[in-house]
Amino acid sequence: MTGRERVRVALDGGEPDRVPLALAFYHLDLGALAPPGRWRDDLVDVLFVDFPVSAEEEELRRRALPYAGNARIGSPSQVARYASWGYRPDDLVDGNPLERATSLADLERFPFPSTGGPRVLDGLAAQVADLHRRGLAAGGNLPHLGGELFEAAWRLRGLEAFLTDLVRRPEMAHFLLDRLADLARRNAETLALAGVDVLALDDDVGMPGGMMMGPATWRTFFRPRLAGIIDAARAVKPDIRVIYHSDGWFESIVGDLVEIGVSAINPLQPEHMDAVRIRRRYGSRVALWGTVGRQTTFSFARPDDIRAEVRERVATLGRSGLVLCPAYDIDEPDIPWSNVEAFLEAGRAFG
Repeated sequence: MTGRERVRVALDGGEPDRVPLALAFYHLDLGALAPPGRWRDDLVDVLFVDFPVSAEEEELRRRALPYAGNARIGSPSQVARYASWGYRPDDLVDGNPLERATSLADLERFPFPSTGGPRVLDGLAAQVADLHRRGLAAGGNLPHLGGELFEAAWRLRGLEAFLTDLVRRPEMAHFLLDRLADLARRNAETLALAGVDVLALDDDVGMPGGMMMGPATWRTFFRPRLAGIIDAARAVKPDIRVIYHSDGWFESIVGDLVEIGVSAINPLQPEHMDAVRIRRRYGSRVALWGTVGRQTTFSFARPDDIRAEVRERVATLGRSGLVLCPAYDIDEPDIPWSNVEAFLEAGRAFG
């Protein structure tokens, strides 16, 4: 099997010739991460394309660099996507762009980006075609500021203000989320048109021990819009597979995600979500993408510890509907390549 075939079978709940391997659910320069001469395409089965940005967005990214890591504005690459929102990280005096809005009329006056049909981006399609030529599955993320709906909304509105909107000013929350959903649908259609195999949607609605909101609130404000994004992508490419990412605990909405067409959930952080319990409850109806490593595993564990954990994941979760991947980002400077290599070696040995 090629890596692409392997990933598609796994996301459909089947058992490929071995468990597919990934190192992220987003675009990551793995060639730069590995020591010189140590990276090969066949180490993983899926890579993610880089959604191209405009010259104006690149200039905004450059201006954002001094503020890298600021939780209010997101990473420079996230901020770069929102040049047309007037989101200026070099001017933090006024805080979040919509924080001072007190009425629906205030939101209606904000210059939201125009939306329409999918964009035709030759550079995006070329990246997908290149990955396919190399036998890899092509994944794609929507350009966003943190997450498609919840995270983008609170970064624009302010976390406290947006959470209050969900309870006391629902008309404002619905309006803002509708604008974000319009943009997300267009970008999902664009990725589908480019031919990606895997569409990654993400929003950190989970936290340690629970969700940022109750499941009923999530079902009212987020489920229908997420379903609309998925439906829009599948109208363009019916066989596109969808994965959904959230940090923390979000087990109470896994059934909803399955119902609206999510193929896999990510990353199942072991200290927050019990992957074995989810597997027993849902079987192969939802694939599991991640599961390996707690927050500091890849930084401080020994390679043998990582190999043992990979072996345990395969033994307890089975080989069907599983994509092994670190449950936390591995592009941090304190993560030794020997630990990443141990994960990849173990995936082949035990998967």
